[in-house]
Amino acid sequence: MFATTFLPAGWRFYGNPASAWTVALAIFAASLAVLFVTRRILVRRLGKWAARTANDLDDLVVDLLRRTRRYFIVMVSVTAGSLALVLPAGTRAGLRTAMVIALCLQSVAWGNGVIQFWVDRYTVRRANVDGATTTTVAALGYVARMVFWLVILLLALDNFGVDVTTLVTGLGITGIAVALAVQNILGDLLGALSIVVDKPFVVGDAISVDQFTGTVEHIGLKTTRVRGLGGEQIVFSNADLLKARIRNHRRLVERRVSFVSGLSYETPRAKVERVPGMLRDIVLSQQPVRFDRSHFRSFGESALEFETVYFVLTDDYNRFMDIQQAINLEILRRFEQEDISFAFPTRTIVYKLEGPPTLAQLAESAADGR
Repeated sequence: MFATTFLPAGWRFYGNPASAWTVALAIFAASLAVLFVTRRILVRRLGKWAARTANDLDDLVVDLLRRTRRYFIVMVSVTAGSLALVLPAGTRAGLRTAMVIALCLQSVAWGNGVIQFWVDRYTVRRANVDGATTTTVAALGYVARMVFWLVILLLALDNFGVDVTTLVTGLGITGIAVALAVQNILGDLLGALSIVVDKPFVVGDAISVDQFTGTVEHIGLKTTRVRGLGGEQIVFSNADLLKARIRNHRRLVERRVSFVSGLSYETPRAKVERVPGMLRDIVLSQQPVRFDRSHFRSFGESALEFETVYFVLTDDYNRFMDIQQAINLEILRRFEQEDISFAFPTRTIVYKLEGPPTLAQLAESAADGR
């Protein structure tokens, strides 16, 4: 070989002959060249292919290839070349430690790439729909990075011979103490995560919580802010908000309307029979409406009661009120036209007197308006 030609016979370095060093150097150079060239070719060709596809996973692969660091490739090549050498235990342990450090740093780079890919993908999809939630997701991305870095650190310490069991136990006890101290904050953080993932509502939705109603303005890590109907801002903690009964009016598909019409007992039977059909025609004259039923329900205390049920097929509250007003006005017009009278509460009092009323009784009746 070229290296052994200019070296004295029997030359050895670090306990290995020149031929072994030549082989190790050749493996190192070949590994380095193959890895660098392969990385470059894959990034270039996959990058062009990924730019023409709608799938995001190929973009992630290209990004991870670009995040592959040079020091990691060099350490892999050095480790591959060292396999051709017989090295002392201390040197081999040092190479292993350097390889573990390089692998951990590279894992952090890859992990950051995956987390950032998820955050960016969600942000792009939701930026025009729910800007506040994207901010929350970005914050959760930082939390995910911290957890990932902690896991990598523990794995590295375990490879370096540190007893991580004791360390994890200590961290667990400390974590429990910290969790008890900040349990309200952690509850709100988990509440924010639940809102982001489960989406019971998003920014812009009109919701009712207990006796409060308003439009969601902001979903944060600790609180959610709602603009009330009176213009005031109502702030809910995320944990308390998820414990309450939430009504999301924006996701309302249709509104059910039920009303009772009371007619006078003096209404002729023929007109009473026509009232359900009349109410049905009045309701169906409005759009978008789905008629359900109209019936002569019962004999009330002072009225013949008709119950009518219909559905307004829109979530627009103003449109719903316009339809309800139009139906009420049309009922008034049709009943006027048909000479049908609405009933009002009346009471008839009958006095039973023994003999002719006295002057005192007549005066008392006059004073009471009877």
